[in-house]
Amino acid sequence: MNRRHLIIGAALAAMMSTTASYAQEITLRLHQFLPAQASIPNGAIKPWIEKVEKESEGRIKIEHFPSMQLGGKPPALYSQAVDGVADIVWTVVGYTPGRFPKSEVFELPFMSGDSATSSKAFHEFVNEYALDEYTDSHPIVFHTHGPGFIHSNKPVATIEDVKGQKLRGPTRVITNLLGKLGATPVGMPVPAVPEAVSKGVIDGAVIPWEVTLPLKMTELTKNHSGFSKAPGLYTATFVMTMNKAKYESLPDDLKAVIDNNSGPEVSKLFGQAMDDMDKVGRSKADETGNTIIDLEDQREAWMKIGAEVEADWIAEMDGKGVDGAALVKAAREAIAKNAE
Repeated sequence: MNRRHLIIGAALAAMMSTTASYAQEITLRLHQFLPAQASIPNGAIKPWIEKVEKESEGRIKIEHFPSMQLGGKPPALYSQAVDGVADIVWTVVGYTPGRFPKSEVFELPFMSGDSATSSKAFHEFVNEYALDEYTDSHPIVFHTHGPGFIHSNKPVATIEDVKGQKLRGPTRVITNLLGKLGATPVGMPVPAVPEAVSKGVIDGAVIPWEVTLPLKMTELTKNHSGFSKAPGLYTATFVMTMNKAKYESLPDDLKAVIDNNSGPEVSKLFGQAMDDMDKVGRSKADETGNTIIDLEDQREAWMKIGAEVEADWIAEMDGKGVDGAALVKAAREAIAKNAE
């Protein structure tokens, strides 16, 4: 074989290798904790998957595993992404207490209102102030839910009514709030709530309206208390993130597909899915004839308790060498900017 043939052969081999790389098909497993019909799985994750698959021209296939179908409990989800048990996970940031301390600022009482606004603000905040908390994975979307309400068997019309009630809280920040309000806080992932309520393990839970639908909370509880105006009682935070090695193993053009479906504008879409279903959840409670209690005329008293929770969190951050007050200020500024 002469030199010309060797050169042609090498060129053809390179072209075939490049073609094979671009034609490579990747299957990603996405794992999360709620039923497929819930707000984010159906209203955000499903269209996100469809968009990624379409933009990759079918070269990325995403298998969606809802309701912890790949095994484990919801608090293990973030570690599953890090360890490669799943390629992508969607989870509540606060399910792993203490792992993401700076991100907790968006969970503070009376921090935010609608989810679309606070989700975009949260994504931007994390990118600027707290991305170092997620260096062991490849984050795609950060977002929040809408204002949390108290859903309980016993009506909550005043702070006094909270006292002695066993109420589920989603994160350590919120369980601190519930404790200061006089409740007995019980931390648990949201999928455990229906059984805990039906068996009398807890008297109720703090969750947003949207998740009352898959949990059937309007059937399990008859009273729903919260604030009709922003900011709401509390919010929880979420992340959809990818195994870092899996992302880095993608061809550049497929990385670009993931990148084009990441970021603050995508987080706003996730938040809008929450807001849309909050309206449906509230309507369902109205249709059922449940009692909906507006605490707006008592806001000052509740916010006073909320300020104590905020002060505790700032002191804890300061103890870690982090300027907690500066993070609170930055979070509120990000929300205000996105509300304009």
